[in-house]
Amino acid sequence: MPNNIEIKAKIKNSEELMKTASELSGSDGVKLLQEDTFFHCDKGRLKLRVFKNEDKPAELIYYERPDTLGPKSSDYHIAHISNPEDVKVTLGKSYGIKGEVMKTRMLYLVGQTRVHIDDVQGLGQYMELEVVMKADQSLEEGEKIANDLIEKLGVKPDDFVTGAYMDLILKNKNGK
Repeated sequence: MPNNIEIKAKIKNSEELMKTASELSGSDGVKLLQEDTFFHCDKGRLKLRVFKNEDKPAELIYYERPDTLGPKSSDYHIAHISNPEDVKVTLGKSYGIKGEVMKTRMLYLVGQTRVHIDDVQGLGQYMELEVVMKADQSLEEGEKIANDLIEKLGVKPDDFVTGAYMDLILKNKNGK
């Protein structure tokens, strides 16, 4: 399976972070409106991602990632889906729907890293890094890239969070 090194953090000032990400990427970024439906599954996470403002196929994404702070390895597989509503109904009936995450994402590409600045409905603003690993790179190299970029973006380790947005939404909903 393909592999990323990921970091997720709660952010306080998205405008400042977007300015820095824009400078580092040399672009204004791309605005994405995403709706993720998470399904119950025995291991890892399974979600159906629908792009609300782009004419592109939906994605069924399976991934395994530890719920730890800081840089972590994420193994994933993506299938492109042309009929997301049928897939959502089918998976919902067979596995059950865990919940949905709606977000507006600003995407910046900095070298081999995807910098996401997300406004997540019901949660607030977050930053996510995904260092897309090359076949010949070690996890240590990916972690170094992630840590260097986190420092340049001015994100502090105290702001790191664990889990997926779905986990954070359910935690808030259940009052934990």
